[in-house]
Order: sequence, then structure tokens, then C-alpha cells
Amino acid sequence: MQDVLNLRRSKVPEVTLAFWVIKIAATTLGETGGDAFSMTMQLGYVISTVIFMAFFVVTAAAQIRARSFHPFLYWAVIVATTTAGTTMADFADRSLGIGYAGGTLILSALVLTVLGLWWRSIGSVSVSSITSPKVEMFYWVTIVFSNTHGTALGDWLADSGLGYEGGALVFAGVLAIVAAAYAFTGMSRTLLFWAAFILTRPLGATVGDYLTKPHANGGLDLSRLSSSAAITLFILACILFIPQRAGSHPGQDEQSA
Repeated sequence: MQDVLNLRRSKVPEVTLAFWVIKIAATTLGETGGDAFSMTMQLGYVISTVIFMAFFVVTAAAQIRARSFHPFLYWAVIVATTTAGTTMADFADRSLGIGYAGGTLILSALVLTVLGLWWRSIGSVSVSSITSPKVEMFYWVTIVFSNTHGTALGDWLADSGLGYEGGALVFAGVLAIVAAAYAFTGMSRTLLFWAAFILTRPLGATVGDYLTKPHANGGLDLSRLSSSAAITLFILACILFIPQRAGSHPGQDEQSA
């Protein structure tokens, strides 16, 4: 009975194939949308980051205050983290001169630090039941840093010589390995969930760059604005026509991870 009540109070969607499809689309939108604001609209990284962080604060506050799972609200916060992550990572890598490698290492440490603080405070980093404001704040802070980290990691790999298409294939391959580990091994479901969640961001970043970067840089040179609009419509269609409900996440039965 308690498990049923926890599922009813859960603030996150059940992890299904549709969840991962929308997540990858949202991370791709983060790249094209973030670049559309900072580059196409020439707002720059700082102003764009302020805009997206304000959007994140508003949507995250509404999400935390909500008493139940609302698909549009949940995915709005996810998109806010991906767009803010794009502009923050680009600002750190390019404007501050940290570079892709430095940005990736710093952001990796931040992700691990937040997860460590979460585990120390709660005793677990499982997201099987996001029912308290404290847990949910850890959840969203982790996602902000992981999406910022993913942008830097995707750019670093693409810039290493693989290009955007090659980088996307590498991340897709690693995600396939994580999926195989989930299907055929007894590895921690919480660990595998976070590995997949974090890796979808650099996949989306490289796909987004591949769609919109100039031909000379290995991209398809599509419009950032039109690409962002098309991806947004795709996400909205998925939310509207694919049933979503609050439910279990990998690691639900784990007591700690």
C-alpha cells in the first residue's frame, strides 16, 4: 500500500522508451535553442544564460510546488536545464577560456559533488519517488549540472577530430552499452539510470550541432530557429499523444545507491 501511495505522489514520469525519446529530443532542443538565442539572435552567452536560468527558476519552483506529476511542466523544466546548460557551458569554455577539456572536468566534478551531497543527505540518489522538496531540489540541481557538463563533453569530443556526426555515434554506442547492461546484467539500476540520463545530453548536443553548424564545420547548416521550432513541435506531440504517468524509475527497489 505504501508503494502505491509513493507512486501516486511521484513527481517524475515513468521511465519508458517514450521517456528517453523525449529526453534526447529535449537535449537536442537545448543545443539548437541555446545557440539560437546566443548566436543567431546575438544575445551572447551571459544574457542568454540569464534568460534561461530565469525560465528554469520559474518552472522548477512551479514543479516543486506542484502536488503531482504534470507532463508539460516536468518537460518544461528539463528544456530549461538543457538550454541554460548550453549557454553556461559555452560561456565557460569560450568566454572564460577554460576550454572544452577544462570545462568538462570541472563540470564532471560538480555533478559528482551534487550526487555525493544528495547521497550523504538522503542516503540514496535513487529517483524512484520524487516526493519531497528537498529531494526534488537535489534532482534538479543535478540535472542542471549534468546538462551543462554534457554540452562541454559533446563539444570536446566533436572538436577532438570525430566531428559532430562521429561524436553522436560514439555517445549513441555508449548508450547502447548502458541499455545492454540494464537488460542483461544485475548492475545497479540507479547507476545505470544516471549514466543514461547524463549521456543523453552530449548525444543531444552533438546531434543539435550536426543539424545547425555550417557545412565547412561538418554540419547540415539548418536554421537554428526552424530546427528548434520543429523539435519543440515533436516534443509537444510526444507529450500529447503518448500517455505519460508518474511511476517507477530504475532503482525503485534499491534501498541505497
